[in-house]
Amino acid sequence: MTVADEVVTDPARDVDESSGVLVDGDPVRPEGVEVHILNKPKGVVSTARDTHGRPTVTEFVPSARRLYPVGRLDVDTTGLILLTNDGELANQLTHPRYEVAKTYLVRVGRAVHDEALRALRDGVDLDDGRTAPAKVRQLEPGVLELTIHEGRKHQVKRMCEAVGFPVKELTRIAFGPLRLEKLAPGRHRRLTAPEIERLRSSTR
Repeated sequence: MTVADEVVTDPARDVDESSGVLVDGDPVRPEGVEVHILNKPKGVVSTARDTHGRPTVTEFVPSARRLYPVGRLDVDTTGLILLTNDGELANQLTHPRYEVAKTYLVRVGRAVHDEALRALRDGVDLDDGRTAPAKVRQLEPGVLELTIHEGRKHQVKRMCEAVGFPVKELTRIAFGPLRLEKLAPGRHRRLTAPEIERLRSSTR
């Protein structure tokens, strides 16, 4: 391997797109970034592989790249999940310090009273600490739109159960600047370059 016409044997040598890397005389270019949005169906796991033989989100997004899900949705939770080959972007989108918003449609089966709504907005005491305040509005009796900036395990379900309203059905409808819109369950689309840049901007 050569870098800028210099023979290099150190595998830890730092390079970038302008370094002029050649292997056996052929230029090496970085892999193109792909980000896909998928409407995850119920019963699908948010991993690249599953030891129990269940369908995985990567099976719904054919690509020549090796894609990984950005964060996770429970197996019975549906909706927006991102898949990418950009590990840095995935880390930024899921790291707590960046506080990227995630919005859910939450069905609890009965009207939620004002006291419970206030508790969700103020923060709920869970066994791993108090949650940050959430944005929440009741779209119709028993149906909430809830936005959080954290990513604790089963957080939305635990929050709603803590205020007396166990979740019957949960769908993520937005992640940062992206919304699920009319993408049907099991369908996906590749994000455009401007959409990817808006995602990056949401972590700054």
